[in-house]
Amino acid sequence: MGDIIVVIPALNPLQSLLLLIERLRSAEIKKVLIINDGSDEKYKAIFEELKNQPHCIVLEHKQNAGKGRALKTGFEYIIKHEKEIEGLLTVGAHGQHTFEDVERMLESAKLFSDGIVLGVRQFRSREMPLLSFVGNRAASILFELLFHHRLLDIQTGLRYIPRRELLWLRNVDGEQADFDTNMLVQAVQREIPIYEIPIGEARVRKNSIIHYDEAIGTREMLQQIWKTFLKSKSMKG
Repeated sequence: MGDIIVVIPALNPLQSLLLLIERLRSAEIKKVLIINDGSDEKYKAIFEELKNQPHCIVLEHKQNAGKGRALKTGFEYIIKHEKEIEGLLTVGAHGQHTFEDVERMLESAKLFSDGIVLGVRQFRSREMPLLSFVGNRAASILFELLFHHRLLDIQTGLRYIPRRELLWLRNVDGEQADFDTNMLVQAVQREIPIYEIPIGEARVRKNSIIHYDEAIGTREMLQQIWKTFLKSKSMKG
């Protein structure tokens, strides 16, 4: 398998991001691309430290533009400047993905490199409220009803994406977390294989903004899926 680059959209990241990126040096990772999506000034030291690491590339938005826009900024950079990269792995900046999760995804990408690979989180943990588990299941059921494809975790931010998919992904609607859902809808419509790999427990960290990455309310999540369905129907019509 060819080189893989890790892409991390980051808004006010936790200090643990530095440790994760340091550990990634021992994995099969060529580079780490971090997009500073308009973080507060007090997080500047974290990004300056990352800039000094030879395997890291830091891109910056002057103002917060949303997770979807940050990912698209990363995609554009890879298309233009990283010609040898075979695929990328998107990872969160708030400690919700462990190094072990990343290793599991890298191994799975070797087997399923023909499609998109999703790291499916375990929601039945002590930390995770029952409402989050119910919301995730409801979103999966609605997604299956509307798009006729069963996915267990449509919000997960841990995803392997082959390079060849970037040309259409950079044009997918969504500047915020809705980009994650829209990406999967278009992948289903394009008949791109989607594989699901179990990873660790879903994590909610106090005093963090994990909502930027992948955790939104149940009502908002269901409304987002419904709006995406209506838009896809209107485009077909």
